This record gives sequence, structure tokens and C-alpha cells, in this order.
Amino acid sequence: QVQLVESGGGLVQAGGSLRLSCAASGLTFSGYTMGWFRQAPGKERDVVATINWNGGSIRYADSVKGRFTISRDNAKNTVYLQMNNLKPEDTAVYYCAARSVVRLNYDHWGQGTQVTVSS
Repeated sequence: QVQLVESGGGLVQAGGSLRLSCAASGLTFSGYTMGWFRQAPGKERDVVATINWNGGSIRYADSVKGRFTISRDNAKNTVYLQMNNLKPEDTAVYYCAARSVVRLNYDHWGQGTQVTVSS
């Protein structure tokens, strides 16, 4: 059974930092592209950042470029999202997701972690 468990969310003031972690189990972690997504109240879920199996291909949403950094540790089956210079518009539930390298869609999702940025 695949499980993705996010942690590290919380309340932070604008300009602050948070580091999200997503621990994966039940899958061959190195065989998956990992992604971070977020959903704000009343809005659709959007991609924040993705990282391929070995970290050689990374993509960011324009809104977070230069502020967020995605990384992974295949030995620990964990993907991270370092978020710096947070803004109130970053407030959302953040989800970790895994996509098999042979698939087009993300197969597995975490339960989400709330990030709230106060102004």
C-alpha cells in the first residue's frame, strides 16, 4: 500500500520560511517523479514544483521561482519543499504526489499539510 505523508506545514509571517517533507512508503521511490501541489480555498489545485527520479529535471511554477526549492533523498524515500520569502498568497493546503515514470498522471497523493502565511 502506497503512502505519502506530508509534514512541516504551519503558520508563518510573510517573509518567513518553512520546509515541507513528504515521506513515501510502499513504492520504489526512485522510480517515481515527485511533485508538490497546492490548493487555496475556492481555487483549483495547482502544481508548485516537480522533480524527476534523480533530481536531474526540476520545474517550478512561475509564482514560486526563486523562492521555493524542491529536492529529494532517494535513500530516505523523502521529497522536500523549502519555501523562503513566503507571501500571503502562498497560503494553501500543500500536497505531495508521486507519478510513475511510465505514466502521465500522478498516481498517489498525500493527505496534505496546511501552510498559512500571515501579512
